[in-house]
This record gives sequence, C-alpha cells and structure tokens, in this order.
Amino acid sequence: MNKFLQRFARKYNEGAQQDSQANIKQTDTLSNSLQQNIKKISELTGNSSDISIRTFQGANSLPMAIVYINGLTDTTIINDNIMNPIMTDAEVNIAGQRTVSDSLTVIKDQILTVSSTNTVSNIDDFMSALYSGDTIILAEGWNQGITASSAKWMQRGVEEPSSQSVIRGPKDGFTENISTNIALLRRRIKSPNLWKIDRKIGRVTQTDVSVMYLKGTANDLVVNEVLQRLDRIDIDSILESGYLEEFIQDQTFTPFPTLINTERPDTVAASILEGQVAVLMDGTPFALVLPITFLKFFIASEDYYQRFDISSFLRLLRFFAFTISMILPSLYIAITTFHQEMIPTTLLISLAAQREGIPFPAFFEALLMEITFEVLREAGVRMPRAIGSAISIVGALVLGQAAVEAGLVSAAMVIVVAFTAISSFVVPAFNISIAARLIRFILMILAAALGLFGIMSGLFFLLIHMLSLRSFGVPYMTPIAPFVPSNLKDTVVRVPWWMMVTRPRLFAKNNYVRQNVNAHPKPSDKEKEK
Repeated sequence: MNKFLQRFARKYNEGAQQDSQANIKQTDTLSNSLQQNIKKISELTGNSSDISIRTFQGANSLPMAIVYINGLTDTTIINDNIMNPIMTDAEVNIAGQRTVSDSLTVIKDQILTVSSTNTVSNIDDFMSALYSGDTIILAEGWNQGITASSAKWMQRGVEEPSSQSVIRGPKDGFTENISTNIALLRRRIKSPNLWKIDRKIGRVTQTDVSVMYLKGTANDLVVNEVLQRLDRIDIDSILESGYLEEFIQDQTFTPFPTLINTERPDTVAASILEGQVAVLMDGTPFALVLPITFLKFFIASEDYYQRFDISSFLRLLRFFAFTISMILPSLYIAITTFHQEMIPTTLLISLAAQREGIPFPAFFEALLMEITFEVLREAGVRMPRAIGSAISIVGALVLGQAAVEAGLVSAAMVIVVAFTAISSFVVPAFNISIAARLIRFILMILAAALGLFGIMSGLFFLLIHMLSLRSFGVPYMTPIAPFVPSNLKDTVVRVPWWMMVTRPRLFAKNNYVRQNVNAHPKPSDKEKEK
C-alpha cells in the first residue's frame, strides 16, 4: 500500500512538474531570431496543419514571416491589407533604411491598413492573438511581433429567437458571435453610459465574456460582485453561458433559477435600462441577466408592446398556468385518494366509472403518465426533425388512446397530464418551467402520502425557501416580500407606460426617474377649444 501511495505521489509530482514546465514555456518571450520563433511556434502548436507560417523577404531583404490560422482569418485582408503593403508600399523602403526596431514601428503605424494593430512580446499574448484570428508579423531582429486584426469566420445570421418568439415586437435575436450581440445592444441603447467590461475565462478555451451595464443607473456593488465572481472562475473550458450561471449564482441547491437567460436583445436592453446587469459570452446566443426576482420570470417582452390591460391579463394567465403545471397532478391524486367528498357526486361517479378496471392507484397512474410524457418531450427535443411527426403521432396515440383502451390509465388522468404539460409552456422563461417540473413530482409524492395536507405542507416549505433566496443581494420575492409598493406597478399586472415614472428601486440604486411625471395622455388645449 505504501509503495502504491509513493508511486501515486511521484506520478502526481511529475505531472505537476510537467504542467509547471509547460506554463513556464508558455510564458517565454519572443527572441530576436526569426527561425527560433518559428520553431517555437511550431512546437507549441504541434505542427498543426491549419497553422500557416509563410516566410518572405521584406524591405531591404529583411527576413519576415506571417503566422495565421486557416479558417479563423480573412485571406483577402491578409493579401490586400497586410502582405501587399509590406511588400510593395514605398514606405517599406523607408523602413528598410532605418534600424530594425524602427522598421517595426513604421510597419505597424504606417504600412498596415487593417483596423487595429498591436505588438506582443511573450508567447501567451502571441498565442491568444493567434487563436483570436489575428495575423502575426515577425521579422529577423525583432523580439516582438505585430498583431494585425484579420478575424473572420462563418457565422449564423441574425434570426428570430427560437425559444422566445413574439407576435408583436422585434424579430432579431442574439447569435453565437459576441461582437454581433454587443452591436445589437448598442443599436438599441445609444448612450455613452452603456459600459462594457471584458474578461477571458477558461484556461484552454480563453472564452470572451463581457459584462454590460448602464453606468449611473446600475448598482455599482452588483457590478463589482459580478466581476469578482467571474474572476474567481478557474476552469479549463467555458462553452456556454450555463457554465457561468452555475459558477456565479447565489444558491446551488434550489430548483429556482436566480438568473434569467434570454436570446432576445430587446429583453436584455430593457433590463439594462432598468439597472440590471447583462453577461454576454462568445459562442452562445443566450445572455444572462441579473439580479432577478421571481416575478420577473413571468414577464414577456411583448407585454410592453401591447396595451397594458391585455398584458396584465396575460400575466395573470401565466401565474395561473405556472401554478397548474406545478400542482394539478398532485391535486388530482389527493382528491381522488383522500378527499372524495370534495368532488361533486356526478363527477365522482364518472371518475369512478373511468377508474373501474385500472390496476394502479392514482399516484402510480399519474407517475406513469408524467414519466412517459417527460420521455416523449426529451425525445422530441433530441430526435431529428425528419422523424419528429412520426414520433408525435406515436406519442399521441400511446398517451391519448392506446393507454386508455388498454386499461392502464383513465381518460381523466390523460386530460390532467395533457393540461399540465400545456400549462408548463405558457411561462416565457424556460428555466422556471423546469423548476415547476421538478416540484411537481415532489408534490405528487406528498399528495399520495398525506393528501391535501401534504400539498399544503410542501407549498409552505417552498414559500419559506423562496423567501430565503437572494439574487446578488436582491430578495427573490421582492416586491411582495419585502413589500415595496413602488415596484408593484410592473409585477403581477402592468400599469400604463405613462404611470411607470420610476425604475425598480432595488435594481437602479442611483437613477430612479425614468420619465416625466406629466406624460399622461390628454388632448391639447386647441383640441379642447374645438
């Protein structure tokens, strides 16, 4: 045993030493020798075939090389704005008559015709620029390289969001390109106060992450807290904003999300204008918005584009649908198992007739149907679109007809499960719908054990848990608990736009006033005289 532990410790130390050597190697600086720099780059990249290294003679026969990655760069920019000016521009001859260090400055500031240039001296910065799509220019005698922006890769165009569509409102959605997403926000908020702070997260992936907020409106403490939580992340890879969500959220062991994700630029812009903070990440169309409260999950962007009375009605409908999706199966189990006296006699006789011959108790019947539906829903998400209709038909026949005719479930249970499933899609935020799905199973177990008392006990503990949650310092159940009357104008219902004079006080700490108090619509004096 001791030998095994010693061998394990030796292996671990050797691995750590190799990692340390690798890190030291990564932090090496460029040398004055062009050949040594090329050799070092080739070794670090494993002579990968997509790493292009082209050597050529510059001004006054100065040995030079450019390094770029095929697929990440625009060859037209390389040919027309980098290679052509260096090899043919008259300024190059001027540069050639100067010292070697002068030639670097002249080429960087006067010769290259790309949008941005920079210099790098260590390997870390060199590789970071290379994998970002820049072209690196090296020369004999330089202990630095010039980075020239030449990034270009295939990307999806701006399309309508697939998860949050609206009837009235903007049809554009975020893409996987963070620059495009930031441009979509700046197009909506044309203010110098829209600040952006960048981070690179992921030791291997070096993923670009941007924090955007409205300076002077957002709470600086929240912004600093977000940055601190992002800086604490030390992981090799970040591939989607879900990674960040789990790292920076306040509470891990809760079914309720404490951040909201969206692929709608207008939703993010509206949140920023209210004083919230947005976190965007390269490689995903989903942005994170924080802090968030529970009631915010039931607000759709379309609520602000149509009349306030219609929006208020739809919000109430969403709360009702969310409650139904969470407790309807458990209510059915509790009433049919423990509290039959609550059912009207006619309906009770009908339910009893349907359940005649069903071999399972109501709880197992509901559990069977819910699990079957969850399997069908998961299969519907994963399966190819070409066979989607076939699976839907099979699922509908199994759930709606064959299971009833086979005597496995009652028709009433099919109705309960189907209405529950439809209700779960009414809430605009998908991550809060997932919470309802998880809670539903717990309430079903409590209903099967204790009836309505079990459901009420579960909801009571759920309420206590929600009251204890925080999202970046903001109570999760505000403005109901703690009660903030000024924030009730845009929660369960929405008041007309002219009445929403102030921003939510818990988000916007520094700039409350949103609009003029005299914005009430009324006819002009001339119209009154007529």
